[in-house]
Amino acid sequence: MFLFKLLFRPAAGAAVAILCVLAFFDPEVARAQSFQTTAQQAILVDADSGTVLFEKNADDLMAPASMAKTMTVEVIFHEIQEGRLSLDSEFTISENAWRKGGAASGGSAMFAQVHSTIKLSDLLRGIIVQSGNDAAIAVAEGIAGTEENFARMMTERARELGMTRSTFRNATGYGHPEQKVTARDLAKLAIHIIETYPDLYKIFGEREFTWNRIRQQNRNPLLAMDIGADGLKTGNIDESGYGLTASAVQNGQRLVLVVNGLKSARDRANESRKLLEWGFRAFEARQLFAAGETVGEAQVFGGDRRSLPLVSLRPVQVLLPRGSGDRIVARIVYTGPLRAPIKAGDKVAHLQVARGDIQALDIPLYAGEDVAVGTLSQRAFDGLLEVGTGWIRRAFIAVTDRG
Repeated sequence: MFLFKLLFRPAAGAAVAILCVLAFFDPEVARAQSFQTTAQQAILVDADSGTVLFEKNADDLMAPASMAKTMTVEVIFHEIQEGRLSLDSEFTISENAWRKGGAASGGSAMFAQVHSTIKLSDLLRGIIVQSGNDAAIAVAEGIAGTEENFARMMTERARELGMTRSTFRNATGYGHPEQKVTARDLAKLAIHIIETYPDLYKIFGEREFTWNRIRQQNRNPLLAMDIGADGLKTGNIDESGYGLTASAVQNGQRLVLVVNGLKSARDRANESRKLLEWGFRAFEARQLFAAGETVGEAQVFGGDRRSLPLVSLRPVQVLLPRGSGDRIVARIVYTGPLRAPIKAGDKVAHLQVARGDIQALDIPLYAGEDVAVGTLSQRAFDGLLEVGTGWIRRAFIAVTDRG
């Protein structure tokens, strides 16, 4: 049983409502369900609720190696969805793609022949299944003229998807001092691909692909294990260690995992399997709010009302260690006060839920009702109120900052 307590913390330029959700638990049970990993960076996310089940250095910048190809593939999928490409579109393997990414490079390759023309459906399998650098460069050049231009498209698209800390400098994952991502961003990207392109995503689960009479197995080790894995991408360069972005489904529940910085392919496979199995076994869902239920309120400036109900478009649930409860603190965060007019359904805030030291959820909140522009007297009163309370917010921050 949960106890909710809503507190408002004034902040300069922002409003924060703190919603404390308390549940009693047995510390011995909680300790028994903790997890340790040798990965340098890791995150495990329940895809449906967005709950972070486990994280370790998930916001540290790291080299993605070939996990960068998930961003390459997302840009391609997006171009297909927008109608600018189709699976029958053809691309030519340039000499640059052949030399830099082909067999002569010594890296993973599709073994495409120089100057040959190949359909995108085959090149996608070359990128996803075989991790072919030649295929990735060829498509990048075909879409943007150069791989450098395509990398800029990758970074711009990453920002559109909310991957705020990731920067791409090539389509392959080759080491570059400025090509850095976070495990959290890669997990966000994986969930986006799975949810947005369900038909194209199936390519990630193909176990093998043959090109130029060379049959290659999918490099994702989890596909050969009976744990419900169906994607996504491995990576390994000296700078990164062994990494994997993965997804698996059991009993209708999908988990997404990112690990990096492991010492060997065997460690990568074992740690990934153990994390996923633990995630499926050790957690249960607790619903905090129903879809459309008022989560809290936001202050409004210049409207025909001074507060606005905030709702989530989907049920808000968090996964907790099975058979126990953790102390949960939820914060409603928005830049405020909000300014009228506001339409019902406008995205105006975020709900951030912390479970212990882990930020378990970060989901958007929407205006539950319309707010029209207020009368002249209402707006004048709000202006006076804002002038009168602004110094209080500033003084509050000055005092709390000293602590």
